[in-house]
Amino acid sequence: MPIAIAPTLLLGLLIVLLIVLGALESHRHRRHRDGIPIRIHVNGTRGKSSVVRLVAAALRAHGVRTYAKTTGSQARLIAPDATELPVYRPGLTNVLEQLRMIRIAARDDAEALVIECMALQPRLQALCELRLVRSTHGVITNAWPDHLDVMGPTRKDVALALLGTTPVGATLFTGEKEALPLFAAACRDRGSELVAVGDDPAIDDATMARFAYLEHRDNVALALAVTDALGIPRETALDGMTRAAPDVGALREHDVAFFGRQISFVNGFAANDPVATERVWRLALDRHPDCATRIMVLNCRLDRHDRSRQLGAALVEWPRADHYFLVGSGTYALAQTAVRAGLPATALVPLEGESAGAVFEELMGAAGPSALVVGAGNIAGTGLELARLFANRAVPNERTERAA
Repeated sequence: MPIAIAPTLLLGLLIVLLIVLGALESHRHRRHRDGIPIRIHVNGTRGKSSVVRLVAAALRAHGVRTYAKTTGSQARLIAPDATELPVYRPGLTNVLEQLRMIRIAARDDAEALVIECMALQPRLQALCELRLVRSTHGVITNAWPDHLDVMGPTRKDVALALLGTTPVGATLFTGEKEALPLFAAACRDRGSELVAVGDDPAIDDATMARFAYLEHRDNVALALAVTDALGIPRETALDGMTRAAPDVGALREHDVAFFGRQISFVNGFAANDPVATERVWRLALDRHPDCATRIMVLNCRLDRHDRSRQLGAALVEWPRADHYFLVGSGTYALAQTAVRAGLPATALVPLEGESAGAVFEELMGAAGPSALVVGAGNIAGTGLELARLFANRAVPNERTERAA
């Protein structure tokens, strides 16, 4: 005769079982995590993926068995031999995938893990540091106004959200300049040392020319500050950094000759907030002052209306382009805001929903004898396709040959 179990008792047993299983999983994770001696957690508004790759490359060059994980334009797990593996996601993006990355690294006897924070919600950012990574070295690249719908509404709120990844009893490195008092307070609260990284005169033009793509000096300075603290000789670190493969969204430049036209294309599609986009735009203008036509391609997303409006409002404050090509989806929000802010409607070229090939043809028609084309807004979809199209048509030069 079967034994009847009261529903309340069954529920109680189930709860106890879940608690036990949770405790075992937590213990297993801590054992994996703490078995990796060097754990570097990289957060910030811009430059996270680049800094992860730079620091990991320096560690590899120094003979440290290193795993790295980027979220960036395309999530990647980078093995100790620099092989890159796509991060499989069976469903929606979830910060718990960091557990899997830590487990893989630990089981392969990693001596170091450099991991990019993938959380946006302020509480999740703190959870990732305090429960998942527990870093020995924390990095916050910068705290610029972005994802204001989640971390905002102000730049101060963004800084406070990012500071959720301040390590406990360790060292926090940052390239942020405006919110340093907040950073200092967060480090005092968690008993950590703050290292504010400024301009490094040793990182000169000759140093930057060693990179096969357009890396930002701020990223290199920040990465070198971390590797200095780890005792890696600078030349060893720089040798590793300059030989490392960049993120797919890294700032790249391609020269294209098209039926007598000379086109310089700068892939800045990973720059998707006003501060980063302005920096890319001004850098490109400084590098190509003699181009007859200046074109900005803005790749929009229907689900990022706030970001599109921020860019639209900011465009009028920057040096003007001759044409603004609007591609992707949800371009009306950017166009409406830009025109209301004072940008001539005639400068806008609406190409929403058009293929990369069609956009390329339109660009060539507007280019004239020489043109600078700068992509920004978002790397996904049309942005990535257009970047690949220009890369495939690029004229080989010293920079692209070193990148190959």
